[in-house]
Amino acid sequence: FSNWINATFSIFPKITKMTLREGLLLGMGNPLLDISAHVPADFLAKYGLESNRAILAEEKHLPIYDDLESQFVVEYIAGGATQNSIRVAQWMLNHPHVASFIGCVGKDKYSETLKAEALAAKVNVAYMEDEETPTGTCAVLVTGAERTLVANISAANKYDLEHLKEEANWKLVEDAQFYYISSFFLTVSPPSIQEVAKHAAENNKIFSMNIAAPFLCQFFKEPMQAAIPYWDIVFGNESEAEAFSEAFEFGTKDVKEIALKMMEMPKETSRPRIVVITQGALPTIIATEGKTTEYVVEKLAEEEIIDTNGAGDAFVGGFLSELVKGSSIDKCVDAGHWSARLIIQQSGCTFPTECEYTS
Repeated sequence: FSNWINATFSIFPKITKMTLREGLLLGMGNPLLDISAHVPADFLAKYGLESNRAILAEEKHLPIYDDLESQFVVEYIAGGATQNSIRVAQWMLNHPHVASFIGCVGKDKYSETLKAEALAAKVNVAYMEDEETPTGTCAVLVTGAERTLVANISAANKYDLEHLKEEANWKLVEDAQFYYISSFFLTVSPPSIQEVAKHAAENNKIFSMNIAAPFLCQFFKEPMQAAIPYWDIVFGNESEAEAFSEAFEFGTKDVKEIALKMMEMPKETSRPRIVVITQGALPTIIATEGKTTEYVVEKLAEEEIIDTNGAGDAFVGGFLSELVKGSSIDKCVDAGHWSARLIIQQSGCTFPTECEYTS
């Protein structure tokens, strides 16, 4: 990893805590307002939902949001996979506006809530506003320690390349050295992903994505395949890795083998790719430079786990917070494990005012 980091920073001074600056990290994705509630299992059955899965809402799922608000005690939390990771990274960095985020919202009370949350988190947001479409929402259905996500991305689906190309927004791209995008954004604006990916490759910057959900490998394989050559870092969990293996015909369900095969896929730049596969309480797998390494996860007692919603997003946020400082892969993973561990002891992807992590 040290060789990779040295190559990464060959065109600008090595990042340290003393050189953190505004706009260093840029996320782009679907900003959603999470509507979270603890629900019984029969509520999932009512909507034909499989526990602990993330899906895009179909017509039959649309009443779920009103049902949640009318039947249960709900929490409203700034969400969306990429925005979650960016918020966590910013919180752990403890330096104002290192992280920025781009996406599309409506012009309504929910978008105002998202803006207020971003301001409080010291994240610089450049939201495109669609006045005709409501801000995207995500039903977070908590059953025990598991969560099921039903996203109605609404306005988030309206994002387009023209907004990205506006001078002020493209400056955010130019100012950043690190980029992170969840594959959920493949459903919205593949051209925007490609623009940022190509800019990163041409300017020796770090471009990272997340597989995000198994269905994306199957139903959005073409735009995913177009982005893969630009992946310097790719994140995923074990079920996403298996879905990726099936979609790309790797012929294996072994997570380590999958990680190695992902690492070996064609790449635009010579920088070695890093594949990061989390497995809940099982060891995190890192594949890079032809080998895999396991990182043990410190387990929590079952009674300490409140809500696994956002654990994967938090892991990425923690990982990125050390990556932008030029830390070793060991520190990146340690920070990811720490942040994920903290998040699952909270309700939703929320965290205390102060970050007590020390790298």
